[in-house]
Amino acid sequence: MIVEALTPAEAHALPGPLLTELTALYASNREFQQLSGDFPDPDDIRPEQVAVSLADELAQPGGPEVLLARSEGRLVGIAVTLAHHPDPADPDPWLGLLLVDAREHRAGHGRRLAAAVEDRFRAAGRTGLKLAVLEDNARALAFWTSLGYEETARRADRAHGRPCVVLRKSLGA
Repeated sequence: MIVEALTPAEAHALPGPLLTELTALYASNREFQQLSGDFPDPDDIRPEQVAVSLADELAQPGGPEVLLARSEGRLVGIAVTLAHHPDPADPDPWLGLLLVDAREHRAGHGRRLAAAVEDRFRAAGRTGLKLAVLEDNARALAFWTSLGYEETARRADRAHGRPCVVLRKSLGA
């Protein structure tokens, strides 16, 4: 798996072929899209909606980074990270989104992409990583706890007020 950061120029003006790949990736995850409500119709996710969604992610304070994961030349995953949470009292970076093409679930791409994100923050001297999972997303909770993430809080997400479980993993050696 090759993980590369989307350049700022690409992130703000996604090339057509990349936007097509990203749209297919988002659309493949119908179950997650139904839970999240991020798109009006999880059965009809359009490129312009994905472009707006990513632009909204990138507009967040804290310097978001978009990482693209490819396997055998195909886009298999995306991760959106925040080096600094908007709450200045929170010292940890956050993983805002990790999405793997549903046709590639259970092939290890999610684990490898999560490990790549952790390694990036560990190399930057960060000691922990947090993320929030929608309370009713049992599959995601099982995935993240299997990777060693532990529940630290329950609260509504900042953007939509949805009930979430906040998880953290220590990045110590």
